[in-house]
Amino acid sequence: MTQTTQDTAQDIAALVLRVASGALFLAHGLTKLLVFTPAGTAGFFESLGLPGVLGYLTMLAELGGGLALILGVGVRLISIPLVAVLLGATWVHSGNGWGFASAGGGWEFPLFWAATQAVIGLLGAGAFALRLPALERRLGAFA
Repeated sequence: MTQTTQDTAQDIAALVLRVASGALFLAHGLTKLLVFTPAGTAGFFESLGLPGVLGYLTMLAELGGGLALILGVGVRLISIPLVAVLLGATWVHSGNGWGFASAGGGWEFPLFWAATQAVIGLLGAGAFALRLPALERRLGAFA
């Protein structure tokens, strides 16, 4: 495989991972917003013994982070808090067992998604991303 072919394959891999993960984040954020409602999401977080404000922040991270991933904007910077969100989801589901088909969903899916999000952070946006030069200059290596 030539270097150019390998670079193109990595850029396509980054695109596919970014868009797939971003779409999942949007779906989860929109579910919290439109189905569970912001107040309901905050209430669920409180029922776990967490501050309700974390429900709002999680919803914001999922919606904003999902959109940023799809567009390829600030991917490395955005990936760090999204890994934290997913590790939190792993904790929430940890008592439900391994299988996501378990009642309440298991912990393997959010943990795998956290690992995938970490890989996205390492790969970066790739060539097929929205380019915002001013933002990229400010973010530097985190763009």
